[in-house]
Amino acid sequence: MNKKLIIIGNTGNAKLAHYYFETDSEYEVVAFSVNEKFIKEEEYCNLPVVAFESIESLYPKDQFHLFVAIGYTNMNKIREKMYTSCKQKGYFLPNYISSKSSFLTSEPIGDNNFILEDNTIQPFVKIGNNNVFWSGNHIGHDTFIGDNNFITSHVVVSGFCKISNNTFIGVNATLRDSITIEDETLIAAGAII
Repeated sequence: MNKKLIIIGNTGNAKLAHYYFETDSEYEVVAFSVNEKFIKEEEYCNLPVVAFESIESLYPKDQFHLFVAIGYTNMNKIREKMYTSCKQKGYFLPNYISSKSSFLTSEPIGDNNFILEDNTIQPFVKIGNNNVFWSGNHIGHDTFIGDNNFITSHVVVSGFCKISNNTFIGVNATLRDSITIEDETLIAAGAII
């Protein structure tokens, strides 16, 4: 029997999370949830949209898990805020790691990470919480990824790097080995660091 999942969000990122969890995980998505003031329609992807403020009464934490599928607006701080709210309510937040990625690290990983297809996560990589790895990235060995980051597509992060918190790394950016990216850094598409 599939585990039951509520996706936090009602935009394109939530739609994609719905697709990936439904087609490539042990989860069944049963609803979407956002703060009440952001509910524009009662359904999204043919599932109910419920107010986050009353989620515990509708979907108790001992029977349902949550996944925050919000983008990178304001250096990922909106996603971070909803992630923190879900944790404060006591919910479990699973990771999505595509079966079509090369996930080679055996280091502990945080929760609510979204790792899409064709990512190569090399050995000894450490990953925190609430990160997004869009399609086709290379994360080099012995790299540390903090919390609340958004790594777009075809990014190369060489070995022994540290990516702190709330960063955004644009498409086709390249990071040489052994560098540190500080909190709230925005790296433009095509940048070489």
